[in-house]
Amino acid sequence: MPKCSIIVPAFNAAPTLLETLDSLLAQTFPDFEVILVDDGSTDATRRLAEAYCADPRMRVVRQINRGAAAARNTGIAAARGRYIGFCDADDAWHPEKLARHVAHLDANPDIGVSFSAAALVDEAGRPLGEVQRPKGQSLSPSLLFKRNPVGVISTVVARREALEDVSYRPYCEDQRDWVFDEMLKGYDDFECWLRMALTTGWEIMGLPDVLTRQRVSLDTIRRNAGARAAAWDQMVAALRPADPPFFEKYEPAARAHQLHFLTRSRPADPEAENAIAMMREALTQQDDQHTTHANFAAMMREAFSGGPIPSVSRGAPASWV
Repeated sequence: MPKCSIIVPAFNAAPTLLETLDSLLAQTFPDFEVILVDDGSTDATRRLAEAYCADPRMRVVRQINRGAAAARNTGIAAARGRYIGFCDADDAWHPEKLARHVAHLDANPDIGVSFSAAALVDEAGRPLGEVQRPKGQSLSPSLLFKRNPVGVISTVVARREALEDVSYRPYCEDQRDWVFDEMLKGYDDFECWLRMALTTGWEIMGLPDVLTRQRVSLDTIRRNAGARAAAWDQMVAALRPADPPFFEKYEPAARAHQLHFLTRSRPADPEAENAIAMMREALTQQDDQHTTHANFAAMMREAFSGGPIPSVSRGAPASWV
């Protein structure tokens, strides 16, 4: 029985899948399995993944297309490990990542979710010179809600017991429990961590080391801000009944930060008026002392004029980042 399971949801992921799987199978911690969940792919994803099954640590599970949250739930149901990691099919892990998280979880039995810093790379895998680095402290629910320091799910290795404590069986499901809410249109991983923080005693804590590579599409993050804002609102609405006083107190600041994030990287486009309205709403709600109205407005003028995205700075990265 492997100590760790790494779950890879994959839908038409052939262009990046080999790099991802190579990084996972190169882990220095030896006691693990990789479960790739083929979410109804129509490209070469399944064939490429099955080519790795000569390695006894690799398994492929297939399902009809249900989305990434459902693929992760399917992977959790199939997993045998005490610790469960997640890696999207276009991201990559440092060879020491699993070893570092196992040591972190072994030494801290109150931690339910261990996550790491992530280096951002572009679609071609070129470093963007930006690192999302957490502080080495347990996250309070309010900080998690307002800032989401966990970031992308590929940074996470979680304790099985913690995932089981937030799992449930909805009336529409007769196959396996849900850890991630499959009804959400986005933010299902964030909703899970916040639900854990609000309803259990498990701690969520980050490692400062850069152990994950997150692939980002600059074109994608510049678009669809309206749909992403609606998905965030749907996530909050689903979770609000768990602790109404918490959301009454912290939701305005969290929403301001989310709108800030969605509009800061959005250039002029056919829906610019909607983005401007979102920016104005963020300004009316925001209470973050580190973001003044003046620098927010200046940032937005640059974004809408087609200037560089302020959050990405190209530099001379370290060897892995």
